[in-house]
Amino acid sequence: MGIYRKVGLKSVKLVENMVLVIIAIATVFAIGQEIVHIFKMGTVALADLLLLFIYLEVLAMVGNYLESGKLPIRMPLYIAIVALARYLILDMKSMDDWRILGIAAATLVLAATVIVIRWGQLKLPYPKVPDED
Repeated sequence: MGIYRKVGLKSVKLVENMVLVIIAIATVFAIGQEIVHIFKMGTVALADLLLLFIYLEVLAMVGNYLESGKLPIRMPLYIAIVALARYLILDMKSMDDWRILGIAAATLVLAATVIVIRWGQLKLPYPKVPDED
């Protein structure tokens, strides 16, 4: 492997890790803001819990990526499903029927996508590739 390629790969990996750390710090900051908001309001709403769950999933995704170097595509799909559910819960009263149906359909498509991806991982796994060092 050429020296330029090695330096390039290490540089990209360094930037990638720095951005992941920034995402983790920003997520922890957002969690703190949400907790402060909950204490100021004096109540915990379902929307608050769902938002905290989204933040938790983002942190888990960053941790998983830092640990394994791989990002399971299912994790962002889970986050999207929870985000759509939160949107639906918060704004349902002001939505028309078609928007509600559209969000429900999008949620079903995402859930079906998770099932298809999981089935593919179990039944059609990628072949193992030896690491290059």
